[in-house]
Amino acid sequence: MSRFADTIAALATPTGVAALAVIRVSGPDTRRIAGAIGLAAEPRRVRRVDYRAVGGKLLDETLVTFFAGPRSYTGEDALEISAHGNPFIAQRILEDLLARGCRAAEPGEFTQRAFLNGKMDLSQAEAVMDLIHARSERALAAAHQQLRGALGRRMAALIDALLGVLARVEAYIDFPEEDLPPEDRRALAAEIARIAAETGQLLATSHYGELLREGIKTVIVGAPNVGKSSLLNRLVGRDRALVSAEPGTTRDFIEERIMVGPHCLRIIDTAGLNASPAPLEKLGMEKTRERLDEADLLLVMVDATRPEALPAELLARMASPTSLTIFNKSDLAPAGAAAGRQFPPELETVAVSALTGAGISELVARITARADGLQPVSGDEVIAINARHAHALQEAKAGLQRALAKLNEPATTPDELLASDLRSALAALGEITGKIDNERMLDQLFASFCIGK
Repeated sequence: MSRFADTIAALATPTGVAALAVIRVSGPDTRRIAGAIGLAAEPRRVRRVDYRAVGGKLLDETLVTFFAGPRSYTGEDALEISAHGNPFIAQRILEDLLARGCRAAEPGEFTQRAFLNGKMDLSQAEAVMDLIHARSERALAAAHQQLRGALGRRMAALIDALLGVLARVEAYIDFPEEDLPPEDRRALAAEIARIAAETGQLLATSHYGELLREGIKTVIVGAPNVGKSSLLNRLVGRDRALVSAEPGTTRDFIEERIMVGPHCLRIIDTAGLNASPAPLEKLGMEKTRERLDEADLLLVMVDATRPEALPAELLARMASPTSLTIFNKSDLAPAGAAAGRQFPPELETVAVSALTGAGISELVARITARADGLQPVSGDEVIAINARHAHALQEAKAGLQRALAKLNEPATTPDELLASDLRSALAALGEITGKIDNERMLDQLFASFCIGK
């Protein structure tokens, strides 16, 4: 018998002392349990219930809501029991529900049932977790759009288009004796190329999805003692890094997450790039170069009071649209001191004082604009795929490219081989929204969810 024939129960709010604790119940025995605890199973009406255990002992005064399937989160009959947020009370209610025939829910089982009952596709189910863990306004907006089916709609359009191509190819395989018009392989190639291009557009959002989920890696680099740690402290809003007039104080990198506008930044203070480093400094500089290569945004700091030349590795990066040059100690520099530097003429700079805070609001605005530019263009909706989606899209794109190569070969490739590549691409696209039967893959995915979700 399928485990989804059971009635499940779990705490849906975090463990710990709080004002409220919510316990979820879902499954075929929910209506009976509702009656047993004294709730008239009237859908979507909140009722006050003195929750009594099987033996009659009062456990808590609760508010209970019954949801009749399929108009519930899981698509099954479901209960939500709102109790006082004492962990002991929540545990006693859970134990009583198990005594009444429920089974403890597995991680993600409520959302998995919602998917299996057609309440959402697989990309929407994943968006539930993205919504819970969103670190910024942009991440929250992307999760909301995916939960409302933005990615699912894009995938449905691609799948429908690919099904149309595959149907045309297979018509010539299955009905060779029929009076069909001549096969237009050039038109087939054009349509497959269009589908491959749209697949590539979605694939290009993979890195942005990682930035939304983990934060934009923003690295502060520069020579020793230009004020990198002071800037980190200013942006974080507290003394996170040690600051000293002695050059080379930072020997390792320091990382903090901060909010800048609608973005979450993983801001990293690094060891200064010194032309003549001590042995320990040299180790720190190696780590700086590693962070430099990984940076999504680069903040190159220059001491506005000193005309020292910058390392060549920084000069090469300063004109990048993902880099911003910051003249620090502007409160101490004479007017025009930085203007005489040999910097590229198109270089965008901002003058600040990490000590006094002057220019920091302008710096934040410039960082926000650069972070905005990291979002790839993919239609009107924010699409930010995850690693699983990216793998499936890569597989689909590879299948489409194999099909295109066959269509462009001088000798005509048999339609059977062409159809095989198209079916492979179709199966890969279907994995994203869960339009395939792969129980093992589903179990692994939902196991990453928290209990009660």
